[in-house]
Amino acid sequence: MGARRVAIAAVLATAFLGAAATAGVLVGPAGLPARGVLEALGARLPLVPLDSPLSATQETIVFDLRLPRVALGALVGAMLAVAGGAYQGVFDNPLADPYLLGIAAGAGLGATLVIAYGPADAASTLLLPAAAFAGAAGSVGMTCAVGRAGGRGATGLILAGVTVAAFLTAAQTFVQQRNADTIRDVYGWLLGQLDTSGWPDVWLVVPYAAVAAALILAHARPLDVLRVGDEEAAALGVDVTRVRLVVVVAATIGTAAAVAVSGLIGFVGIIVPHAIRLLVGGSYRVLIPLSLVAGAGFLVIADVLARTLLAPAELPIGVVTAFCGGPFFAVVLRTSRLVSA
Repeated sequence: MGARRVAIAAVLATAFLGAAATAGVLVGPAGLPARGVLEALGARLPLVPLDSPLSATQETIVFDLRLPRVALGALVGAMLAVAGGAYQGVFDNPLADPYLLGIAAGAGLGATLVIAYGPADAASTLLLPAAAFAGAAGSVGMTCAVGRAGGRGATGLILAGVTVAAFLTAAQTFVQQRNADTIRDVYGWLLGQLDTSGWPDVWLVVPYAAVAAALILAHARPLDVLRVGDEEAAALGVDVTRVRLVVVVAATIGTAAAVAVSGLIGFVGIIVPHAIRLLVGGSYRVLIPLSLVAGAGFLVIADVLARTLLAPAELPIGVVTAFCGGPFFAVVLRTSRLVSA
């Protein structure tokens, strides 16, 4: 892996994020003039002598609807991609994703309980994201407890995650059957949604995502060492248990915060790290930071597609990422087969 190749990948990832964010602000059913939007953005910068050409309503669309949506999409995409890459390193499993330890099932159950039994305005308050966050964190706690009791290391933890996810999914299905009138709302959340996002959602996620991403980035080098095996890594001075614990906890906190405000958006944590791995190799010192940038851009552009493909109606963003995920894996499997042949 050459330094020049990594630098080119970093520039491309940054440019991709910039283009996606620009599209996210400019594109929408309101049909605002692109030049006017850019001038309005420039007018908000300090020491820039510009007057906004937009009306008050148009400025509200840009600064209170589109900008927070782009910001939240970037945060959630970055966190899911980084968490996916981290899980792949911790468990030495290329199919690991942020939902491996039952986060999706726990968050889904928490959200379903609030939608079914909570107040009518739960979706517009902090109650829904709080319940989803608690469910996600609780499910990982259950997984760790079950996996530790099994005493089979990383493999036992993965199997425990499958078991806990199956149990929580069954509980969620039971709640849905008992409250059939809420199924539409539940599936609307489960399929992912950024259309109701605002600045409060962004500020809610920022501290969790910042701490989680910083911890994972700080442990990128130990994740590289883990690739040689637990015993060899321990011989090289790496505290394998501590590294796994810190990375899993950080990825869990970040993912739980992300899904709490965005719903369950699949494939980001697998597609982005794999794409980076194909471009620059498997070193986590490179993969983790590039996944952060590319993941942010990927989800922002997916959200642009979600709100424009069927405009004025919107597709759930999880549907868009799933449509991207299937063909991506088909290409990866085909390429791998050709290479191995």
